[in-house]
Amino acid sequence: MNNKKESQVEETLNEEKEIVSEVEEGAEENAESVEETAEEPVDELEQLKLQLEESKKEYMFLMAEFDNFRKRTIKEKADIIRNATEKAMKDILPIVDDFERGLTAMAETSDAESVKEGMNLIYNKFVKYLEQNGVKAIESNGADFDTELHEAIAMIPAADDSQKGKVIDTVTKGYTMNDKVIRHSKVAVAQ
Repeated sequence: MNNKKESQVEETLNEEKEIVSEVEEGAEENAESVEETAEEPVDELEQLKLQLEESKKEYMFLMAEFDNFRKRTIKEKADIIRNATEKAMKDILPIVDDFERGLTAMAETSDAESVKEGMNLIYNKFVKYLEQNGVKAIESNGADFDTELHEAIAMIPAADDSQKGKVIDTVTKGYTMNDKVIRHSKVAVAQ
């Protein structure tokens, strides 16, 4: 019986050892999972910090790129305006040359008719240049007074009722450029 008791005690001890070892293994697994769980938030936090840093760098890069684009656009716009002005002035130079030749010819001749003809040629050349660039004179005489096109500088009594509110005289011509008024006509209006 002793043997039986001993073997039962041994079996019980072995069972207890197995239970203890299973509990120890479970405890180790729990400890590992707790460590993993504890490490996951730290790793996740680090990942979020890295993503935030990457986003900041990308944002700063885009801001710098946009700022460069804005500066480049402003410079290009200024160049376009400068070059447009340059072209306009370059196209006017032949008219200035014609005026200089006309003034020289006027000093050397006493024929008023040829001087008059030369001045008309230069004037027509200049008007043609303006029309090519979208500048047109506003025809005002006899037209109804329009505050969008005209500036009244004088009010004249009307000869009859049909002339009331009409432009009688244009003191200074007005001009439009591409259908936008760039200078209003200065006119006398019948009242």
